[in-house]
Amino acid sequence: MAVYSDYAKDRIGWFFGLTGSQLGTLALTSLPVFWAINAQQWPLVGTLALVWALLAVLVVVPVRGRSATCWLLATGKYAVGTLSGWTRFRSHAAAGRPEDLAQADLPGVLAGITIHDGPPQGPTLARAAIIQDKAARTWAVTCSITHPGIGLADAATRVRQGAGLADLLDVCARTELIDELLILVRTVPDDGAERDLWIRQHRRPTSPALATQVNDDLAATLARASVRTESFATIVVPETRLGREAREAGGGLEGRARVLYLLMGEVEAQLRGGLNATDVTWLTSPQLALAVRTGFAPGDRAGIIEALNERETNPAVNADVPWAHAGPSGADVAPRHYSHDAWNSVSATVKLPDKGAALGALAPVLVPSEPGERRSLVVAFPLLRQTTADRQSANAEWAADMGASLRAKAGVKMRARQRADAAKTYHLDDKLARGHALTRPYAVATVTVAKTTRISEYGRKLDAAIRRAGYAPLRLDLAQDAAFAASTLPLGVSLTRRSDA
Repeated sequence: MAVYSDYAKDRIGWFFGLTGSQLGTLALTSLPVFWAINAQQWPLVGTLALVWALLAVLVVVPVRGRSATCWLLATGKYAVGTLSGWTRFRSHAAAGRPEDLAQADLPGVLAGITIHDGPPQGPTLARAAIIQDKAARTWAVTCSITHPGIGLADAATRVRQGAGLADLLDVCARTELIDELLILVRTVPDDGAERDLWIRQHRRPTSPALATQVNDDLAATLARASVRTESFATIVVPETRLGREAREAGGGLEGRARVLYLLMGEVEAQLRGGLNATDVTWLTSPQLALAVRTGFAPGDRAGIIEALNERETNPAVNADVPWAHAGPSGADVAPRHYSHDAWNSVSATVKLPDKGAALGALAPVLVPSEPGERRSLVVAFPLLRQTTADRQSANAEWAADMGASLRAKAGVKMRARQRADAAKTYHLDDKLARGHALTRPYAVATVTVAKTTRISEYGRKLDAAIRRAGYAPLRLDLAQDAAFAASTLPLGVSLTRRSDA
């Protein structure tokens, strides 16, 4: 089995593990202590030294992935948002004042998203959905993937598909347009809608009663334990990069769509080739609306499938989900979970282990622990430009050299983990010189259950599944709404992108 462990920390503190901002903060706040020493005011020296030590703990010591200062800022923002009512969402349709049905009405970080229909393409003249995020100033397109999986694949096949993923990232980086690639997988409880339709259309009145009863009992028993897997891939392009190319392609929405269509062709070729995807379908606006609606409310899929089947015999039936109704009727953000309609969700990020990870090791995270539970996982690959990657690699090498020199002069022995991090930093420059792309991957897993169950219990089960897969979970407290949107909805939402990207 191939184990991938050639990854390093994004930033290595050059002064005994401290970053530049941490060291600067500690240096500035220590000046009053030295002023008191110079004035020989010893009682004041003791008081200021205690205050400085407390501040050092708040700035330096991490608590569940963040410093105490970051926790205080996040808690303050959450309190202000709660008191101002910003964390509560009610859709226009639920309030009795629906507006344009084609306009998306989504909560939180999704409020700035607009869906456009691209130009017709291919023999079917399908119009791919163009996702515009006005808040983040990005454009994205999403495809649905059918993949045979790697559960029964041998070691050679896994290595080949791992190399195919690396090639896909290199191709995305060489376009100098794609800023991020997101691969999203949802394990959804099987509602049996397709099977019920098939039985209704093919069961004969003359069928033996015993055979019919046995078939129905098996369906009722197995449907509770059956799941379906939905896979999506989304490419995200910032407006700052797409705008220049779009002007050469005619400008406006149509020019941007032409550029995105070219990128879609390159990505699809890599998905079908190196990653062995058997089918890649770029979602149209109705298909994307269905994916978003079932992301917020997994129980609505059965009724939509029934309407789609009825439309085949009665064209007057409207089976499409309008974007004004694709979101939840109401959503509330709690510190440790996200509430949307009749469902609750808990999200946790997946920390990469020091011992490395095998391709397919995240499979236990997607296995539901109880009937009716929905699991989803996004693996995001933010791509850095070559100039940015070279600069960060040089800074990381300088920080590693500086840290090693300071430890040697101070007589502090380097630990094994510090030596391993430094070696990976030096090896990174070799890979960049060979033309590989630099990425900052991260993964977020989410569990969704009905409000009639205890969401805290399922959150603990999700953490246990992540640990069973060999990773470490980190609950995304105070950011559950953004984590849900990134890990469950294929709309190109990222946890690392800023509005000025």
